[in-house]
Amino acid sequence: MNDAIRARALISASALRHNLARVRRAAPSSRVLAVVKANGYGHGSVRVARALTDADALGVACGSEAAELRAAGESRPIVILEGVFNTDELAWAAHHDCDLVVHTQEQLALLEQTDLAQAVRIWLKLDTGMHRLGFAPEELSEVWRRMQACDRVAVVRLMTHLGRADERQCATTAEQLREFERSAAAWQCEHSIANSAGVLAWPDCHRDWVRPGIMLYGASPFPDGHPATEELRPVMTLTTCLIAVTRRRRGDAIGYGATYTCPEDMPVGVAPVGYADGYPRHAPSGTPVLVNGERTPLVGRVSMDMICVDLRSQPQARPGDPVTLWGPDLPVDEIARSAETIPYELLCRVGGRVQFLDE
Repeated sequence: MNDAIRARALISASALRHNLARVRRAAPSSRVLAVVKANGYGHGSVRVARALTDADALGVACGSEAAELRAAGESRPIVILEGVFNTDELAWAAHHDCDLVVHTQEQLALLEQTDLAQAVRIWLKLDTGMHRLGFAPEELSEVWRRMQACDRVAVVRLMTHLGRADERQCATTAEQLREFERSAAAWQCEHSIANSAGVLAWPDCHRDWVRPGIMLYGASPFPDGHPATEELRPVMTLTTCLIAVTRRRRGDAIGYGATYTCPEDMPVGVAPVGYADGYPRHAPSGTPVLVNGERTPLVGRVSMDMICVDLRSQPQARPGDPVTLWGPDLPVDEIARSAETIPYELLCRVGGRVQFLDE
């Protein structure tokens, strides 16, 4: 059995709390709906919820994610961000005191037609320009009237979602905000607009509730961002160790497809982590990896179970030496840019054989 050498993900509760405090500093007048969907962005939703005791509510994508939190004893409000789609889901959500986002006529009709033991809190979603989900501004008056007339509804809050808040100079976010203000002006209720990028870059979007996601996990929501610049601390440190160090000759090709050729005689290290563990297959040669805390470049194609690294800068490296794929000293943001993806995807895909440990 070689489980002891496989990849490990160390999760820092103190970093989670630090990042939530960063949200509070940025939006001191807002309550915080901490988004823990997708298994807490790959960190473990229950683990994350237990660390974020100062969050006012928790956001999940679907009822099964809410059920996991309720089964773990979570009693705070849980908002199901995609809402529900049939009477069984609606009855379960009401019974377990979950808030629901309503974004379609079908969901509104479901509320009107279903007998419930208790009324539910509703977050009514307005489409201000992202054009994915939500009611059009011209529908809002009628939808609001029906919500107020529905005895299954206890509270209505109004929300929207920002499509380009991660582009700091993009005018679209300001346009979405103006549309929201025009549409919401007639209705007295709590509002929620800001995601992580909105929290950090668009203070006019803070309102009654903010909905941070990726920033809670210590990654920047901006394509050119860096956690330190945003005063965030990476929560996950993904590590493994070298299982082999080999001497290769000039001209030797490394790995599948022979995508890297050794430019000289050189040591090459092998680490037991690959795309089956969530490390990006498309990370190219040159992507940084830490070996013994020092940067070394990836060489060759990422395999299902292994990567190779250039050890010319560390001729003393030996099997068993520690390898860090990302963490506080090598932000996942940097690996994502190298692999031409986003940190959200990398964090959410960690799993399988990876052992999760609390710091």
